[in-house]
Amino acid sequence: KDGFHGDLNETFFVGHVDEESKRLVKVARECLQQGIDMVKPGERYRDVGNVIQKHAQSNGFSVVRTYCGHGIHELFHTAPTVPHYAKNKAIGIMKPGNCFTIEPMISAGSWKDVTWPDDWTSATIDGKRSAQFEETLLVTETGCEVLTRRRDHEGKPYFMTQ
Repeated sequence: KDGFHGDLNETFFVGHVDEESKRLVKVARECLQQGIDMVKPGERYRDVGNVIQKHAQSNGFSVVRTYCGHGIHELFHTAPTVPHYAKNKAIGIMKPGNCFTIEPMISAGSWKDVTWPDDWTSATIDGKRSAQFEETLLVTETGCEVLTRRRDHEGKPYFMTQ
């Protein structure tokens, strides 16, 4: 709206889904939420990855490293870069007014990925399943506002309301 962008991503279940895949999707959403929960003035962007990777690995999953959260405003993909894996070298401190995404891609197998010949589709190198959720956030004086939060069902993702 008014020349500004937003970015949002959600994983949906299609057909019969096994319990391990459901757990993967649940953990991916939890990883996003843990990242969101730490957003406030003074936090380092690089620390988001520490929280996300710790939660993913403690549940037996990995974090795809190719894709990162990003700044968003009049430009779609811009600074800051927000990696979702630990021990990254992202720079910057969150300040009120900063607007960016967190969008961890969590994998049941390898964190390494490959891009298909269509130059758009990405898959894990071992072909195992992955799940991803994304929200656009605005840092406030005391925390953050989730700008892309679902307006119904108390903001819960679709898979939690089925």
